[in-house]
Amino acid sequence: MIIGVAGKYSAETEEEKKRNLDLMNEAAARLIELGHTPLIGVNAALPVIEKSNSDIEDKYEAIMRISLALINACEGLLLISESPGANKERDLILSKNLPVFYSIEEIEKLKIS
Repeated sequence: MIIGVAGKYSAETEEEKKRNLDLMNEAAARLIELGHTPLIGVNAALPVIEKSNSDIEDKYEAIMRISLALINACEGLLLISESPGANKERDLILSKNLPVFYSIEEIEKLKIS
Protein backbone atom coordinates (compact mmCIF):
# COMPACT_ATOMS: atom_id res chain seq x y z
CA MET A 1 0.00 0.00 0.00
CA ILE A 2 1.27 3.49 -0.82
CA ILE A 3 0.94 5.44 2.42
CA GLY A 4 1.66 9.12 2.81
CA VAL A 5 3.25 10.23 6.06
CA ALA A 6 2.08 13.60 7.34
CA GLY A 7 3.05 15.58 10.39
CA LYS A 8 4.16 18.95 11.56
CA TYR A 9 7.19 20.31 9.73
CA SER A 10 7.15 24.05 10.33
CA ALA A 11 8.86 25.24 13.48
CA GLU A 12 10.65 28.25 14.88
CA THR A 13 14.13 26.75 14.70
CA GLU A 14 15.98 24.64 12.16
CA GLU A 15 16.62 22.09 14.92
CA GLU A 16 12.87 21.70 15.50
CA LYS A 17 12.22 21.39 11.76
CA LYS A 18 14.87 18.67 11.54
CA ARG A 19 13.35 16.84 14.51
CA ASN A 20 9.88 17.03 12.93
CA LEU A 21 11.20 15.73 9.61
CA ASP A 22 13.15 12.98 11.38
CA LEU A 23 9.91 11.80 13.03
CA MET A 24 8.21 11.53 9.65
CA ASN A 25 11.20 9.71 8.13
CA GLU A 26 11.35 7.29 11.07
CA ALA A 27 7.66 6.49 10.58
CA ALA A 28 8.28 6.04 6.85
CA ALA A 29 11.17 3.66 7.59
CA ARG A 30 8.83 1.60 9.76
CA LEU A 31 6.30 1.47 6.92
CA ILE A 32 8.98 0.11 4.59
CA GLU A 33 9.76 -2.57 7.17
CA LEU A 34 6.06 -3.50 7.10
CA GLY A 35 6.14 -3.85 3.31
CA HIS A 36 4.45 -0.56 2.39
CA THR A 37 5.64 2.27 0.16
CA PRO A 38 5.81 5.52 2.16
CA LEU A 39 5.75 8.99 0.65
CA ILE A 40 6.44 12.26 2.46
CA GLY A 41 5.35 15.40 0.65
CA VAL A 42 7.80 17.72 2.35
CA ASN A 43 10.69 15.40 1.40
CA ALA A 44 9.74 15.86 -2.24
CA ALA A 45 9.18 19.60 -1.89
CA LEU A 46 12.18 20.81 0.11
CA PRO A 47 14.96 20.10 -2.43
CA VAL A 48 12.93 21.81 -5.15
CA ILE A 49 12.12 24.83 -3.00
CA GLU A 50 15.77 25.18 -1.94
CA LYS A 51 16.74 25.55 -5.62
CA SER A 52 13.86 27.92 -6.38
CA ASN A 53 14.06 31.68 -6.50
CA SER A 54 10.58 32.02 -4.94
CA ASP A 55 9.96 34.75 -2.40
CA ILE A 56 9.89 33.49 1.19
CA GLU A 57 6.14 34.22 1.31
CA ASP A 58 5.55 31.82 -1.59
CA LYS A 59 7.55 28.93 -0.17
CA TYR A 60 4.83 27.54 2.10
CA GLU A 61 2.32 27.51 -0.76
CA ALA A 62 4.84 25.88 -3.10
CA ILE A 63 5.65 23.22 -0.50
CA MET A 64 1.95 22.53 -0.03
CA ARG A 65 1.29 22.28 -3.79
CA ILE A 66 4.02 19.66 -4.15
CA SER A 67 3.04 17.86 -0.95
CA LEU A 68 -0.63 17.65 -1.88
CA ALA A 69 0.18 16.42 -5.38
CA LEU A 70 2.30 13.65 -3.89
CA ILE A 71 -0.26 12.73 -1.24
CA ASN A 72 -2.94 12.62 -3.93
CA ALA A 73 -1.16 9.53 -5.32
CA CYS A 74 -1.40 7.69 -1.99
CA GLU A 75 -3.80 4.95 -0.95
CA GLY A 76 -3.84 6.05 2.68
CA LEU A 77 -2.17 8.42 5.13
CA LEU A 78 -0.35 8.04 8.42
CA LEU A 79 -0.91 11.25 10.40
CA ILE A 80 1.77 11.38 13.09
CA SER A 81 0.98 14.92 14.27
CA GLU A 82 -1.35 17.70 13.27
CA SER A 83 -0.54 21.03 11.67
CA PRO A 84 -2.31 23.16 9.09
CA GLY A 85 -0.39 21.45 6.27
CA ALA A 86 -0.69 17.92 7.66
CA ASN A 87 -4.41 18.50 8.15
CA LYS A 88 -4.75 19.55 4.49
CA GLU A 89 -3.08 16.26 3.51
CA ARG A 90 -5.43 14.36 5.84
CA ASP A 91 -8.48 16.13 4.42
CA LEU A 92 -7.41 15.28 0.87
CA ILE A 93 -7.17 11.58 1.71
CA LEU A 94 -10.50 11.65 3.56
CA SER A 95 -12.16 13.40 0.59
CA LYS A 96 -11.18 10.38 -1.51
CA ASN A 97 -12.69 7.98 1.07
CA LEU A 98 -9.26 6.52 1.78
CA PRO A 99 -8.02 5.51 5.23
CA VAL A 100 -6.21 7.80 7.62
CA PHE A 101 -4.14 6.02 10.23
CA TYR A 102 -3.09 7.62 13.49
CA SER A 103 -0.50 5.05 14.56
CA ILE A 104 1.86 2.46 13.13
CA GLU A 105 -0.02 -0.14 15.16
CA GLU A 106 -3.15 0.42 13.06
CA ILE A 107 -1.13 -0.27 9.93
CA GLU A 108 0.58 -3.34 11.43
CA LYS A 109 -2.86 -4.98 11.52
CA LEU A 110 -3.28 -4.67 7.73
CA LYS A 111 -2.71 -7.60 5.44
CA ILE A 112 -0.47 -6.76 2.48
CA SER A 113 -1.37 -8.46 -0.75
